Order: sequence, then structure tokens, then C-alpha cells
Amino acid sequence: MEFYHEGMRELQDRFDGRRVADALEKNRIRYDFWDADRDLIEQTPYFFIATSFGEHTDCSLKSGMPGFVQIVGPGTIEYPEYDGNSMYRTLGNISRNPHVGLLFVKFDGQTLRVRANGKATLHDDAETLARHHGAKVVIRVVCQLYSNCPRSVHDLATGTLSPYLPKPGYAPPAPDWKSRDYIRGILPANDPHDPKR
Repeated sequence: MEFYHEGMRELQDRFDGRRVADALEKNRIRYDFWDADRDLIEQTPYFFIATSFGEHTDCSLKSGMPGFVQIVGPGTIEYPEYDGNSMYRTLGNISRNPHVGLLFVKFDGQTLRVRANGKATLHDDAETLARHHGAKVVIRVVCQLYSNCPRSVHDLATGTLSPYLPKPGYAPPAPDWKSRDYIRGILPANDPHDPKR
């Protein structure tokens, strides 16, 4: 499956971002976990998941004790669905459309965010349920992974807002990722951090 669809490409071209998008795809997309991914995912007490079917779209917060999300194979995670509100919006969407998007983020303003797009399947066999205490059903996701820089993530523990976000009378500093050797020479022509400006 192509990482970018036609609508994404049209906007990349409109804003001169195709070179950066292609470089990020080449250097950041993966199908197994980096060490930093493992650290974040295996210690997380929550993540966000987006699902859809037809006109039904849903984004939900899933949470549990750290370790409730388990890495069970290359590029593959499992997490339990616990007792809930009986609407089954996430599970219902997955039962009809396996395509999901997960976001793992630590609101500390420093840790890379991990996006995991993939195909989800529902499991309720005894062996799988036994790996997840309290699970009604277990969702397994085979993932395509990529990281985002933490520049837009606020530090909620200290109440510190990200210094990288624009506001009147303030020019945010350049995020570290724009200085990577495969990015710095191909920034969009109007990028505020392009050294050629």
C-alpha cells in the first residue's frame, strides 16, 4: 500500500513539501520497533486509536496499567479491551474495517511520538486472553510505524507549553528534525527555518 494517497500528494505539491515527505517516508517508515518505540509502547498507560466504517468514525483513548500494550512479534502489538460502556464503537468498527491508526505519546515535550497504522484483528481464544488480565477481547495490530518529533507536545507535568508553536510576536525555534542531513537541504521554499532564506 502506498504511504501517500493522491490528496496528500496534491497538498505536498501545493506547499512544496513532496521532497520532505519522500525523505521522511524513506528514512522513518518501518515495520518493526526501534528501541525508543519499545520503551514508549511497553511503558505507556494510554494511547489513542482511530477507527472507521462507512460514515462512522471514532477516536478513542485506551488505557491500562503500564504493560497493558504488549509487543508480541515484529511490528505487532496486542492490547486488551476491558469492560466498557457497551457501545463497542472501536470494536464494532474494527469488526467491519480492520484499518486503524494508533498514536502513542508521552506528554513530556521530549519523547518522540509513535504512530502505528495497521490492520487489527479481534481475538478471544483462551491462550490470547490469558496474556491480558481482565480482557473481554484482545486486539492484535500489525503495524506500519513512524515517529513524529515532539515539538508540538506540551509538558503536562510542569504545565509548560511547547516553545515550538507560533504565536503573535514570536518566532519559534527550528525543531531538531529539520537539521537532519537528509532534510536540511530540501526544505520547502517558504519554510521559516530554511537556511537559504
